[in-house]
Amino acid sequence: MDLKMFVSPKDRLDFYRQEIHNEANNLSARTNAYLTAQSFLVIAYASSMANTNPDWGPIFTLVVPPMLALFGVLSSLSAWPGIQAACDIINHWHQKQTDLLNCRPETGPVYDDAPLFSSWESTYQGQSKALMFSKRTPKLFSAFWIFLGLFALGIQLL
Repeated sequence: MDLKMFVSPKDRLDFYRQEIHNEANNLSARTNAYLTAQSFLVIAYASSMANTNPDWGPIFTLVVPPMLALFGVLSSLSAWPGIQAACDIINHWHQKQTDLLNCRPETGPVYDDAPLFSSWESTYQGQSKALMFSKRTPKLFSAFWIFLGLFALGIQLL
């Protein structure tokens, strides 16, 4: 008895699209959680830099802002593998979808008479540009936190 997972190319295409959709949702959730955490760190950093207490303010602003900046860098480094993994999985399923559409061109019009994808959407370049924000955000925040940490130390020590 031969049980096939996919009865038709349309079933296979539906499966690939559902996997892309699920991973895009995962990526969105990871990116949103990361950006939320970073925004709270920026608020904490700015608040700690504004400390004007005459007794313990100078030591506080010497220690806390650089520690928050270090935590920002570490959280960016921690978030990067999960974001990169989600992007890699999306690229994997997108490539399988593209291969299916290239080897079975009749699969695309199964849904309706309009083309399923434009030429820009079905290329790796289009997919890569769509993922660029999520992939670049941890790197940009890491550089931002390194700058803020050095800035906090610089204004306190110089």
